[in-house]
Amino acid sequence: TLSLHDALPISALRLPTFDDFTTSLRLGLRDFVSVPLVDLFFASFFVISGLFMAWITYLTGQTFWMILLVMGFPLVGTLSALGFYETSRRRQQGAEIGFGNVVAHVWDQKGGQLPWLAAIIVVIFMFWFFLGHMIFALFLGLSPMTNVSTSLGVFVEPDGLMMLGFGTLVGGVFALLIFSISVLGIPMLLDRDIDFITAMLRSVSAVQASPMLFLLWGLLIGVVTLLSMVPLFLGLFVTMPVLGHATWHLYHRLLVEPDT
Repeated sequence: TLSLHDALPISALRLPTFDDFTTSLRLGLRDFVSVPLVDLFFASFFVISGLFMAWITYLTGQTFWMILLVMGFPLVGTLSALGFYETSRRRQQGAEIGFGNVVAHVWDQKGGQLPWLAAIIVVIFMFWFFLGHMIFALFLGLSPMTNVSTSLGVFVEPDGLMMLGFGTLVGGVFALLIFSISVLGIPMLLDRDIDFITAMLRSVSAVQASPMLFLLWGLLIGVVTLLSMVPLFLGLFVTMPVLGHATWHLYHRLLVEPDT
């Protein structure tokens, strides 16, 4: 059984190439096909969360809930993908892959460094949620529109367009921050015996060293995730596992000595 005590020491990360990203996507799809039932279980949390937020939006008639969901959902996707990372890790190491042992190892992380990074991401996300609500109130607070199902036209009016533009800009800053600290930081914490601050700094340094490639990767994740929400969030059953596995493989490919 793999445990935190079996974690490998920290290793350096090399600069990525475009081939690393395309190959990681191909390997992510391969992993999803190989263990679909385990993946569907973890993906169900994304789908249920989306449906729950949509239900709150419908119940309250408050449009900003759905807007914040759409903008914020990709921000916490990396944090929620631990099950996919662990599945790919076990597959690479030839270890047993089953619902029980994957869940058990993910649960074991509660005593390690991952909860600290998770707390930082949640705090950032909650601050964005609060700020997003404030932005909505600033631009549309005096609007008679409150019901998302009957007043979507307000978003094509000047105040609505300004709200969407400014909110997207602010949300992009938060997304970049969370993406930078987590895209390699969380897989590294799952894989290596390392503190969360070092993991965050290594992840941020990697993004800074190859900003265009990582921005394209983040954009791909964001766009695919948002498109997957359209059919009642059901597309997340496929896209979340594939992207989760692909992120793990990207991290693993960038290790200078991935087999040590």
